[in-house]
Amino acid sequence: MTILCVRFQLPPTQESALPGLLGLLEEFTPVVEALPPDGALADLRGAERYFGRSAVELASVIRVRSLALHGVDCSIGAGPGPMLARMALREARPGVTCAVPEDAVREFLAGKPVAALPGVGAATARTLCEYGLDTLGRVAAAPLSTLQRLVGAKAGRELHEKANGIDRGRVVPNAVSRSLATERPFDRDELDPDRHRRALLSAAGELGARLRAVEKVCRTLTLTVRYADRSATTRSRTLEEPTAHSADLTRTAYALYEALGLQRARVRAVALRVEGLTPAERASHQLTFDPVDEKARRLEEVADRARARFGPRAVMPGGLAA
Repeated sequence: MTILCVRFQLPPTQESALPGLLGLLEEFTPVVEALPPDGALADLRGAERYFGRSAVELASVIRVRSLALHGVDCSIGAGPGPMLARMALREARPGVTCAVPEDAVREFLAGKPVAALPGVGAATARTLCEYGLDTLGRVAAAPLSTLQRLVGAKAGRELHEKANGIDRGRVVPNAVSRSLATERPFDRDELDPDRHRRALLSAAGELGARLRAVEKVCRTLTLTVRYADRSATTRSRTLEEPTAHSADLTRTAYALYEALGLQRARVRAVALRVEGLTPAERASHQLTFDPVDEKARRLEEVADRARARFGPRAVMPGGLAA
């Protein structure tokens, strides 16, 4: 086991702490791939030889240092490759590393549903299940030619390899992705468009506040709507100009939602992601003489000060101080 997949238990308002936590991992290996908003992959092959410890032992040291230096706990999955480390992470919990030894990979995968395999979407999973290939063990035992007829030549070969525990992925060092995200799940599958829009208003307001807190602006907004049948729809839109203005984000989120034309859709959750983050001082801004727009921006400044002083609950959804 040489690859760790780490998820730090970061509150949404502390995503800016991720670079420092990645620095902690880089004390053990330079091969670290950020998985924003709160995770990372780390290749410890060199570290195992250098420190004379296994990846699982190093994972314990990483967890202790994360708690001691940053006050942040983490969940860790370990495996022979990135795919297996990611899958192990799903079964990990804070304080315990879930490890998949190389000689136990097939046993670890065998009973899992096909949808648990990274890269297998809902449509592919349905196709496989229709032919009785509902677990990774059955997919691994199926002839390669059968899988290729069902999902295509390239996809069939990749599926066959992954189901058999062949993980050809690698950890690619990168910088922290320039994005922030938040999600609004519903207590039950929600049909009411007004509740959908209120959730989008709340999510856009949160993202705007977080952007302003780290003095960033975004260039793109992405909406994901998750449905009761576990499927999802994702749409993105490039903004007219980089912004951290909650009202701009809300208008764009509403436009993306309306463009979906949902009719009595049972929605389980809505999520927004802002991407293309750049420092606010580097962004150009179109001057406006609209008093309504200027008033909204001043209200945002007041709300941000209240939030900084009294915490997130000091500001109601929509940006007004409570």
